[in-house]
Amino acid sequence: MKIAVVDIKGKETGREVSLSDAVFGIEPNNHAVYLDVKQYLANQRQGTHKSKERAEIAGSTRKIKKQKGTGTARAGSIKSPVFVGGGRIFGPRPRDYRFKLNKNLKRLARRSALSQKVKNNEILIVEDFQLETPKTKDFVEILRNLGLEGKKSLIVLGESNKNVYLSSRNLSTSEVITNSELSTYKILNAKKVVLLEGAVEGIETNLSK
Repeated sequence: MKIAVVDIKGKETGREVSLSDAVFGIEPNNHAVYLDVKQYLANQRQGTHKSKERAEIAGSTRKIKKQKGTGTARAGSIKSPVFVGGGRIFGPRPRDYRFKLNKNLKRLARRSALSQKVKNNEILIVEDFQLETPKTKDFVEILRNLGLEGKKSLIVLGESNKNVYLSSRNLSTSEVITNSELSTYKILNAKKVVLLEGAVEGIETNLSK
């Protein structure tokens, strides 16, 4: 399939980029996408949650009342979970939420996400550009020309570009990454995916292995 290339002013350049059907034109595999997004979100979790259990509560170990004759249940410690201020029963403990996925499945998930974006007409090809200095104002002007101002967008570069990255860092609705940093979650989280011409070849190489 072919998609027209536009410049940073939003005008067509008269050129087209041919996208590989093996990467941008497959039937999306929803389960692979689900697993990859689940793994991405799980990897973000710190897993440092912790509550004190009975043995960790500071308190007296004195038996709080006699064993028999009170007409109520036996109670041996004020730290018991049945009392206010007592320990937590089966409370959360620190754990690692990360899990592994097959590399081929992750590639399938990214191809599925990109193919879905193409079907929804949510991919834009922009010719490579440079910024002389890091300036958010200039980057916002580019987004405005492309009709992306105020919209969640993902800009994918062919190679690292410090000025473009620094210019976008203050914007909560836009993220700049290189083709090697592309993930299923980031693709789906953006309303529009902007691929620079130089990034297309790298994406197809990475995802067609």
